[in-house]
Amino acid sequence: MGDQPPEAAYLLTVRAYAVSVLERADDEELQCYLLQLVHALRFERSDKSRLSIFLVQRSLRNIEIASFLRWYVALELHDPAYAKRFYCTNEILKDNMNCEDIVVEDEEGTKLWRSLSRQTKLTTHLCSITRDVRNVRGGIQKKIDKLRQLLCGVLSEQTYFEEPIRSPLAPNVLITGIVPSESSIFKSALHPLRLTFRTENGGSCKIIFKKGDDIRQDQLVVQMVSLMDRLLKLENMDLHLTPYRVLATGHDEGMLEFIASSSLAQILSEHRSIINYLQKFHPDEDGPFGITATCLETFIKSCAGYSVITYILGIGDRHLDNLLLRDDGRLFHVDFGFILGRDPKPFPPPMKLCKEMVEAMGGAESQYYTRFKSYCCEAYNILRKSSNLVLNLFYLMARSNIPDLASDPEKGILKLQEKFRLDLDDEGAIHFFQDLINESVSALFPQMVETIHRWAQYWR
Repeated sequence: MGDQPPEAAYLLTVRAYAVSVLERADDEELQCYLLQLVHALRFERSDKSRLSIFLVQRSLRNIEIASFLRWYVALELHDPAYAKRFYCTNEILKDNMNCEDIVVEDEEGTKLWRSLSRQTKLTTHLCSITRDVRNVRGGIQKKIDKLRQLLCGVLSEQTYFEEPIRSPLAPNVLITGIVPSESSIFKSALHPLRLTFRTENGGSCKIIFKKGDDIRQDQLVVQMVSLMDRLLKLENMDLHLTPYRVLATGHDEGMLEFIASSSLAQILSEHRSIINYLQKFHPDEDGPFGITATCLETFIKSCAGYSVITYILGIGDRHLDNLLLRDDGRLFHVDFGFILGRDPKPFPPPMKLCKEMVEAMGGAESQYYTRFKSYCCEAYNILRKSSNLVLNLFYLMARSNIPDLASDPEKGILKLQEKFRLDLDDEGAIHFFQDLINESVSALFPQMVETIHRWAQYWR
């Protein structure tokens, strides 16, 4: 470093120290930050920086890190401003993973890079299938029939792969083909595919493949849900969250883990209430509201977890179709097209807490609703302790072209910072959050106040 100016030498020292700290993280923790670390490569001064070498070295020890790192880097190669940085990292990955002594630990002994490259071929085929299905005239059933015909006919090689492929969503899982009879299409404008894959161990896994939609924002939000879930669990607080896997495989395509569940809209249409729905799966005559205490507790905790997280991240456009419920009582959110305070509907309530959720807890005066508020406040204070971590991760994504962040990064991150109310101590934060909940809930019930009327309109 003798020929470098003091500022450059200082920055290299700081970067080296930062990487040395990362080296102490286990693989699970590293995956929580991997997306941001790839974006941090934009700011490296060397094409073969210590950070890029570190990421490659760790990927050689963990197949999940290797797979996700490859996808994250490949996606950034399209950015001309930083293409060279990512290209060099991509080449380092390729060179290391193609070494003769580095192989996937499976019966075939296939090279790691070749194994991961087959994932790209799979997504290319899925894009082609999606286009063919969209071109079919007629209703959704005709499109489903076309999908299954393709898989059984001209694309029968997708029914049984020549070689197992590592699932892009769960690289530890080897998939061996698509099950045509169990694959379908969602009824929406983009006609996402819902595919059932056979796995090498004789099981199956289900994924959703979307073409024509940028899911990088969903990927970021679900990553934050996973991180916050980890932070809460480190404080012995398990709120039964559902951080399903999301992977953008292109700027307008990607995969999402399919979780068996029903939307609140569907549940209310078919069962009239959340309680009636849960009674179907977990009946207990002696339990609260005729369901098991465990199921109700799971529901309350998951409602609390997502209420806090969606508030902090400023998740917008919440309605009964993107609030889903699993039959064990776990509620979770999907579709994150609006974040950091953006919302297509006017006058959104402070928190995304619909009246049907409150009614399932026995109403705003019940002991179970009181427990819900207690979980919310405890979770809020736990997450406030890690506000710097969350904010820094968003700062690293500021130039990522993620829609709601790229439009005005400083404003968006400032809104995020405000949600943590760092000016308050823990007790003050509890009072603040309780007031937020009360304000949101009061807006859900009929009152002759204009503001309340507006919030009621939001949920309609």
